[in-house]
Amino acid sequence: MAAAGLALAFKRSLGPQLSGVVFYAPYVAYALGAAISLWFRRARTFLLVALLFVAYVGYEAGMAMGPSSFPARVVLVSIMIFLPLNFLLAIALPERAVLHHRSYRWLFLVAAQVLVTRWVASAGRSLFSGTAWEGLLEHWLLTGTPPPLAMIFIAAAFIAAVAKSLPRGAPLEVGAAGAILAFFAACLGAGDPAQFQIFMAAAGLILLMAVLQESHGMAFRDELTGLPSRRTLEERLRTLGGVYTVAMVDVDHFKKFNDTYGHDVGDQVLRLVAARLMEVGGGGRAFRYGGEEFAVVFPDRRVKQVLPELEALREGIQSYRVALRGKDRPEDAESGRDRRGKKGRGASGVSVTVSIGAAERSDWFPTADEVVRGADEALYRAKKRGRNRVVSR
Repeated sequence: MAAAGLALAFKRSLGPQLSGVVFYAPYVAYALGAAISLWFRRARTFLLVALLFVAYVGYEAGMAMGPSSFPARVVLVSIMIFLPLNFLLAIALPERAVLHHRSYRWLFLVAAQVLVTRWVASAGRSLFSGTAWEGLLEHWLLTGTPPPLAMIFIAAAFIAAVAKSLPRGAPLEVGAAGAILAFFAACLGAGDPAQFQIFMAAAGLILLMAVLQESHGMAFRDELTGLPSRRTLEERLRTLGGVYTVAMVDVDHFKKFNDTYGHDVGDQVLRLVAARLMEVGGGGRAFRYGGEEFAVVFPDRRVKQVLPELEALREGIQSYRVALRGKDRPEDAESGRDRRGKKGRGASGVSVTVSIGAAERSDWFPTADEVVRGADEALYRAKKRGRNRVVSR
């Protein structure tokens, strides 16, 4: 948004020589946004970009008929009402429901909106359109830039996008909120083609950046646990200095646990272990290595320095009991607490343990790959010695 404001001021100071660049900037933003959204299968973002494209084409078509003409006013009002309304619908739907199944409904909806706009814009000039529409546009709900009715839909779409982004700050929902703000700024200057073009381009670029950020998160962060992924670990290992320790953490008997209690409980266990790993002391940073295995990197730390932290981590995980939902367990949280109080604490849960192996960079393990291999060997020894223990190399 700030860059769009600077671009607008820069464009005005230079005059008409940049008008061609400004005119085509939204098309470039929409083309890139649509292509990358399809590449990463982000259906909702693709739809939002497509809606911006249709609105921008409609704006240019309306301005070509004269900025103060009745058709141009109809097009502007339609864009300011239909676009945030479509955004609101797209945000409210699940990701896959946007273009996954029966997606032609979106095509029909947008096509119907375009036809209605064209029909109203032809008032007084067509056998099928009367002149009543000209008076309707004078209603207070439809006057102004943007009109009050459009403001309602813009605010609703923005609130919906922000509300959907709150649980985890999802980039795509945050990007949708930013795109709505950029569209609102474009509407405020709808009479100035330069302002409308620049902020509509900004809306497309915001969605493009949101897709890129989301794809980066998919590549470098584990969705189940929220920990950085193995790819992030490999990049971190390449930046470490001459002294560091790597610990490998593995959930004991995880396959048996999964087979006994189900994958949902298994996922709960992985999230539990990840949550404890996030709190590890000694300057350690945890990563999801793969499956039920995690890695913790301690920059500028020797093995002896981090062993107390790893032991505290192991004990913390062992002392926590994972609650299991039995067939007779009530859905109501208060009833569940009452029942647990009668049966005794921990009666409906099981404990989880981890084995930990640690190794530091040394003459025996001079490279990051060898340090990880040394930590793996220590982990193997911990399991051979009975699991639920910390072993170092």
